[in-house]
Amino acid sequence: MFLARLGSLNALEQLKDGLALRTFVGAELPSADTVGRVFALIDSNTIRKVNREIYVQLKRNKSLELLKHGLIPLTIDGHESHATYRQRCEGCLERTINRGTESEKIQYYHRHVTAQLVYRNFSLLLDVEPQLPGEGERAAAQRLLERVMKDYPRAFDVVVADALYCCAPFINFVIDCGKDIIVVAKDDRQDIVKDAERFLRNKPPSAVTEDKKVLRKCWDESGFESWTSVKIPLRVLKTEETKTFRRQLNGELVQEISSWMWVTTLSAVRASTITVVQIGHLRWNIENQGFNEMVNHWRSDHIYKHDPAAILNFWLLCMTAYNIFRCFYLRNLKPAIRASFTMLHVARQVQSSLYCQPQTAARSP
Repeated sequence: MFLARLGSLNALEQLKDGLALRTFVGAELPSADTVGRVFALIDSNTIRKVNREIYVQLKRNKSLELLKHGLIPLTIDGHESHATYRQRCEGCLERTINRGTESEKIQYYHRHVTAQLVYRNFSLLLDVEPQLPGEGERAAAQRLLERVMKDYPRAFDVVVADALYCCAPFINFVIDCGKDIIVVAKDDRQDIVKDAERFLRNKPPSAVTEDKKVLRKCWDESGFESWTSVKIPLRVLKTEETKTFRRQLNGELVQEISSWMWVTTLSAVRASTITVVQIGHLRWNIENQGFNEMVNHWRSDHIYKHDPAAILNFWLLCMTAYNIFRCFYLRNLKPAIRASFTMLHVARQVQSSLYCQPQTAARSP
């Protein structure tokens, strides 16, 4: 169902009399209700083991190409899979929504934290951890990293996260795991941000680069000890990026200026200024090649059964299908085929193979 991107258990059930699925499964396909009920009982770790085998096989075959700097980033981020006012389960988070002229209503939603490894030729979705009722996203992220450190201890070098994770307990946790971290710094109330802004204000840029119509000025300074609750001195990088582009509507040349600040434990010896900036921007990879693609093309946000275990298991299985499909497309198909056909086209061919086989006659009740 996921590889064919059907997006519905009912759509899968309608194909159960087709020769394609019957031949592949080797038995009669269960009903949609049965699949949903069983997925609420499956041990999630069994699906995680399958995904880990994919990583091990790719690593053994030397199919994962390192980035130029040689460091392997692990990006983590939270994602809200769905929200509803009508259905509630024991794993639902709750929030109060003001609906304008109407009275306030309680909205139920599910949220999880996902980890992704980023390589030059591959983005591998690694693991996911649900956010439990009454806790924040960072608590779920810490549980996720604890399991990732156990299952993939040597798979990555640096954790990359957004500004939500710019806090001393989380940074110290990553340090205790023996890993480095790059995290976005936005909160002007933090002493380290104030000190960095004040210290870098009148200094010339440490590096200036220009690529793909983006002019980037970088400031880089190490040894900040003002964040006393963090175990080691930190390194702060700031960039001002000017992007030049031409509007399609009137041909006007426009410049957009944006600024970023990162806090990292990486030393200047291990990672240059440009390397830290490049890895910092890879945080968007989990949004673009992770959540965005899974939601829009893989129907991962569809609630196949409103049960916390089933929601987690379906998401894990979707991640596994996503990784397998990308392995097939990038490693199995010849370059000439990849140049001619997109991933979406190949996915439609997979789906069409389920419908091209003749269906048996409908059974009488």
